[in-house]
Amino acid sequence: RGREAPRMRTTAPMIFYMSYAASMTVFITLLLPEMRQYFFGQVGRWLYIFLFALSLSYLITPPMRWLAKRLAILDIPEARKIHERTTPLLGGVAIIIAFSAAPLANMVLEREIMIILYAGGAVAVVSLIDDWKGLRARAKLVIQILAVAFLIGNGIILNLFPIKVWWGYGLNMILTLLWIIGITNAMNFIDGMDGLAAGLGGIISLFLAIVAFQTNQHILGWIALAMLGSCLGFLPYNFRPTRPALIFLGDTGSIFLGFILASLAIVGEWADNNPIVSFSAPVLIFWVLIFDMTYITVERILTGKVKNVKQWLEYVGKDHLHHRTYALLGDRRKAVLFIYLLSITLGLSAIALRYARPVDGILLVIQAFLITVVVSILDYSGRNR
Repeated sequence: RGREAPRMRTTAPMIFYMSYAASMTVFITLLLPEMRQYFFGQVGRWLYIFLFALSLSYLITPPMRWLAKRLAILDIPEARKIHERTTPLLGGVAIIIAFSAAPLANMVLEREIMIILYAGGAVAVVSLIDDWKGLRARAKLVIQILAVAFLIGNGIILNLFPIKVWWGYGLNMILTLLWIIGITNAMNFIDGMDGLAAGLGGIISLFLAIVAFQTNQHILGWIALAMLGSCLGFLPYNFRPTRPALIFLGDTGSIFLGFILASLAIVGEWADNNPIVSFSAPVLIFWVLIFDMTYITVERILTGKVKNVKQWLEYVGKDHLHHRTYALLGDRRKAVLFIYLLSITLGLSAIALRYARPVDGILLVIQAFLITVVVSILDYSGRNR
């Protein structure tokens, strides 16, 4: 056994260099005009965008790791964190660059998509400053609210109530604010284990893309696949089978992921003239994030851990879904994979809604609630044990 360890140490770098060279080859090939025309005409723009984002994300993550070390943008272990060694941040910057470049290089310049990119970029810049120098939670929340107001002012708003009357527009505006802010921070909160936030971001993107193509929203599907490719290109550095992550998303990445995906859910029309199904599909796709945010908020209020909004913003604890699952299973990677499977299970329900009746949408949301109740009971039992 003593002879096997050196062999493994030399094999791992070789595999990395081979995969990096393969990604470089794919990316350079995709830049050729003939190859782009071939994909657009024969294969599909969707695959081109996915491969473009995947290869670019994989290629630029190591430079971002080097830059994070150079600028001392690092996540240092402390009592409230699980990881045990100082880890570079800026992984989120790699995802942002790859995600933004894929649709722009393919001239997917729809007005609503560009507005979302502008708002997401502003939120990401503030989060980058937070990763580097540190900012108060209230300051970040204010920027997020302003970014959502920018979206609403440009017509990106939920359409659940009549918009021709003042109270309907007001309710839509409030729900839009709660949805985007809630999902954005839920993605940030769940980024507490290697691979969890990026993996969930990829799963959510996949199901958004599938349902978008089901409903003939091809541009929205392409954008979702760009996010999927960006997350998958980053994951090999962030979620490794036997070793700790080489780089983290940071708040820059997790907040950008949550903000963009939540905004895409608002832009999409998820059913044909069926508002209940249209509402249910994204709820099921984002259910893990919704559940985690709701659970910790209710528990912290009921137990007196937080008593006002200021305390809620600043409270940091180990009571999230991944913490509870880790306490139950006793293994971090198993906990992450369990949450992946839970998210996939609920995402499959969203696909089944394509031709469903309104009552089917309601029943599937109830089913999702019951599934997470079962998970909560198991988590609670494991934590007490």
